Amino acid sequence: MTNIASLALVTGASRGIGAALARRLAAGGSHVILTARTEAGLVETEDAIHAAGGSATIAPLDLQKGDDIDKLAGAIGGRWEKLDMLVLNAATLGTLSPLAHASPKEFDTVMALNVTAQWRLIRAFDPLLRRGRGTLVAVTSSVASRAEAYWGPYSASKAALENMAGVYAEEMKALGVNVLLVDPGGTRTTMRARAFPGEDPATLKTPDVVADAIAAALPGLPPGLSRLKVTKEGAASLSAAA
Repeated sequence: MTNIASLALVTGASRGIGAALARRLAAGGSHVILTARTEAGLVETEDAIHAAGGSATIAPLDLQKGDDIDKLAGAIGGRWEKLDMLVLNAATLGTLSPLAHASPKEFDTVMALNVTAQWRLIRAFDPLLRRGRGTLVAVTSSVASRAEAYWGPYSASKAALENMAGVYAEEMKALGVNVLLVDPGGTRTTMRARAFPGEDPATLKTPDVVADAIAAALPGLPPGLSRLKVTKEGAASLSAAA
């Protein structure tokens, strides 16, 4: 096995918040495993990390293929002794529409990536997280906790993710694995542009602001579930989740 100081896996690391957080974690000394479906984007993130003196490994992965998640966990476990951080960042927005107008196929697609794939990741990497007494970071949304018209499948999927993360946090309290829910707020990402096409992106904070807020919140997280909220302007607040 290869020994390193810290190992993190970030999903959706080809762009946006995932890429920014991967760069930030690498700058802090972690070796970062970068996953996403788009290999070209992963290479860009990896190149940026290497150019800044950090280290990373790319692992192109379709998260809707659960067996491939298991294979990746096996490969990582065969090379490294533990996982210090698992970042559940990858998600899909779906189409914003009245709930009754959502097609069964699209509803299933949103749930498959935003819920089932996240559970498969937790399930596959749980032994390595326990061994490393690591941290699970799950990126959520403000619509997980409020009823917002036209956001049905996405809202339901993020509510499910939050509850799943909470259950895992309770189960891990005595085992040293912490869980951090991150509500990034309005951020200059491709998903945000799809959801609010008329919005001026210059009025939004960059993904690097969110990445810095997450990195600042990580040291000394208490046992159980914590929540990090970042405003549109970039102000961050950390609290223990009820």
